[in-house]
Amino acid sequence: MNDLPSPPAPGQADDKDWTWVLDRPCPDCGADVGALTIDEVAALNRSNAAAWADVLADPAAARVRPAPDVWSPLEYAAHVRDVFRLFRERLDLMLGEDDPMFANWNPNETAEAERYDLQDPATVAAELSEAANRLADRFGSLSPDQLERPGRRSDGASFSVLSFARYEIHDPLHHLWDVTQ
Repeated sequence: MNDLPSPPAPGQADDKDWTWVLDRPCPDCGADVGALTIDEVAALNRSNAAAWADVLADPAAARVRPAPDVWSPLEYAAHVRDVFRLFRERLDLMLGEDDPMFANWNPNETAEAERYDLQDPATVAAELSEAANRLADRFGSLSPDQLERPGRRSDGASFSVLSFARYEIHDPLHHLWDVTQ
């Protein structure tokens, strides 16, 4: 018999194609990522990770959902951690293969399967920081010719490594805004 409480309802379904953030600032969080350099993306990944430590400093507050269909700060942080990890994996594919197609990923399914709501905030903060810094280090190690290597999603969205990095940073910035606005 499973002693864990039932998982909470998933976060709101998100069927937007967020690649538009490469062309214009986000009207919600204000992030303007379309002209960032790879070094700026790396620096933003590091500073974003540091900010999550403050968000997760109070474990009780980190677990509170502002509404039943909106993730708690802890759930958002676990998601951001996994975004950093996923983008590192996808970056390695782009650097090691010719125009790879990325496997689909459903963040809400992952949140439920991994029980983001039950994870330890201090552990998530440490893992998020490690994942962000590993991705930032990798971005910082790229040569100019590597920035043009392609990769794509199954929905047809195509990226260069540079546009992929710009696209990536919007997610952590937006979710930090979600929990601090």
